Amino acid sequence: MVRSDARENRVRILAAAREAFTQDGATSMNQVAQRAGVGAGTLYRNFPTREALVLAVYQDEVERITGAVPELLAERAPLDALEHWTLDLVEAMRRKHGLGDALSPSAHQTITEQTYGPVIAAITELFDAGKKDGSIRDDADAGDFLQLTGALWRAASTPVDRAPRMLAMILDGLRPRP
Repeated sequence: MVRSDARENRVRILAAAREAFTQDGATSMNQVAQRAGVGAGTLYRNFPTREALVLAVYQDEVERITGAVPELLAERAPLDALEHWTLDLVEAMRRKHGLGDALSPSAHQTITEQTYGPVIAAITELFDAGKKDGSIRDDADAGDFLQLTGALWRAASTPVDRAPRMLAMILDGLRPRP
C-alpha cells in the first residue's frame, strides 16, 4: 500500500512533467522536481530515469482519455461522444509533440505498443454504441478511424483550428448510408 503523501507526490510530479515537457522537451529532471515542489530524491524514487517519467506521463494521459469513454456515453449520444472524445484526443496528441522530443526512438516504439490497444478499444466501445443505436455505420473500423484522425492533430491550430471542421467531415462518413 502506498502512503497518501507518496501518491500525491506522484500526481504532482506527473502534472508538472506533463506541463514542462509540453512547453520544452529538453526540461531537466531537476526542473520537473522544482515545478512539482518535491526533492530530487522523491522524483528519482518514483521515476529512476527521464525516459521512465516521460513514459509515465504518456501512460497517464492515455488512461485519462480512454477512461473517459463510459462517462461520455452515459452523458451523450454515441456520435456526439465520439466527437467530444476525438477532440480531446487531438489536444492530447498536440501536447504529446513536446513530450515526444524527450523520448528516444525505442521509447517511442514502447509507448506506441502500450497505447495503441487501449485507444483502439476506446474507439471500438464508442463505435459499438453508435452501431447499436444506428448512428454509426456497421462497417466502421476503429483502426481506420484512428488512422484518419491522425491528420487532425497535425492540422493547423492557428489562426483557426481546422481539426473540428475536418472531424465533422470524418464523422459524416461514419453515418449509415440511406
